[in-house]
Amino acid sequence: MEFGFTTAAYVVAAVLFILSLGGLSGQESAKRAVWYGIVGMGLAVVATLIGPGTGMAGASIILIALGGAIGYQLAMRVQMTQMPELVAAMHSLVGLAAVFVGFIAHIELGRVMAMDVEGRAALEGFAALLSKKDALEVNILRIELFLGIFIGAVTFTGSVIAYGKLAGKVNTAAKKLPGGHMLNAGAAIISLFCLAAYFNGGGAFPLIVMTICALFIGYHLIMGIGGADMPVVVSMLNSYSGWAAAAIGFSLGNDLLIVVGALVGSSGAILSYIMCKAMNRSFISVILGGFGAVASTQQEIDGEMVATDTDVVASAVEEADNIIIVPGYGLAVAQAQSSVSELTKRLRAKGKNVRFAIHPVAGRLPGHMNVLLAEAKVPYDIVLEMDEINEDFPDTDVVFVIGANDIVNPAAQEDPGSPIAGMPVLEVWKAKQVFISKRGSGTGYSGIENPLFYKENSRMWYGDAKASLDALLGRIS
Repeated sequence: MEFGFTTAAYVVAAVLFILSLGGLSGQESAKRAVWYGIVGMGLAVVATLIGPGTGMAGASIILIALGGAIGYQLAMRVQMTQMPELVAAMHSLVGLAAVFVGFIAHIELGRVMAMDVEGRAALEGFAALLSKKDALEVNILRIELFLGIFIGAVTFTGSVIAYGKLAGKVNTAAKKLPGGHMLNAGAAIISLFCLAAYFNGGGAFPLIVMTICALFIGYHLIMGIGGADMPVVVSMLNSYSGWAAAAIGFSLGNDLLIVVGALVGSSGAILSYIMCKAMNRSFISVILGGFGAVASTQQEIDGEMVATDTDVVASAVEEADNIIIVPGYGLAVAQAQSSVSELTKRLRAKGKNVRFAIHPVAGRLPGHMNVLLAEAKVPYDIVLEMDEINEDFPDTDVVFVIGANDIVNPAAQEDPGSPIAGMPVLEVWKAKQVFISKRGSGTGYSGIENPLFYKENSRMWYGDAKASLDALLGRIS
């Protein structure tokens, strides 16, 4: 009875998870999709706790309550600008959990294999599952938990470094130790020898050596990826954490963990590929820590940046009919989403055509800008993706670039030697007037200069984005 209920609950939870992933692809359905995921996970946890072979339910409930309390406190304190590093931190916990579960599975496997047949048959849960396996299946189990630990260890240290880079605690420049990619290859080869040794009954020592190698690979891979590629890194680590969970699901014989891990792993991999296309990056190069990347040099930029003030911006807005707003990470830092929403509301009330242009990698997390704008109640139908709006810039009177840099950099098209050459960008410089809201004249996250700031139709609107927008609101009735 318990087994039947658990199986049925797992099927329902898996369907809810699939609906959740599908719903997250659209702004209108995203909130409902989150609830699908919450209900699915709650059902999965309950079904697991009351399922066959479950022990220490009381301790599990206490730990779940403790984790829930910690999660609630984090959710209440973390700002939207900190979401990318929070996601990276969560990935690290998934990887660490996979490592711990894998080692516990190894200990349990050794304990069960040391018993006689009658002793194994009397056990419950994981041990009972092992009692039914022949020698071949036990070796397959060894491979499964080995892979789970390896992927989990790579995910753990990689996510820790990603968190450090996103939070500004680790230098965002791509850095490698002397030896570069050969060190990663060497650690991977040692891990393969460890797999062979463990497969042939080598005990815990090969697992420990492999774990150390995997921890190093995760650290060195992400250290070798520059700040401009961090949005891809976040989705890539999401994929790694999913595959780690799936591998451990095989070890534990948990069908739902296998399904969920495969869903997360495959969706993260697909998203990483889409992000790489949006940035004109080689998918293989990024996931291998920049392997095969070609050095590039940026051309010198002629001209000078011209500053403007709020009065000039207000006058241009009053005369404009078509306006496009391009948000970037600076919008999130300044927490200016509510101000830009109010500006949009007032301009639309005047009969002006106001829309938002969203680049696939705007912000430091996929969907970062969409979430900010949805939080500020910006209508979904005026928030357009790059491919939907890029051709409209020549017919646009005014473009506001708020806190964006690399995603509006014309060097991607005009400078073959630029580090972002070939990257699809929002062609804002084709509009009649472009106002760039920035705190200063510094470079973007990728660390390269932006020729947009020097073009004749561009004006630098210096200052905090929220303060600048609030001042503009004061001049628009």
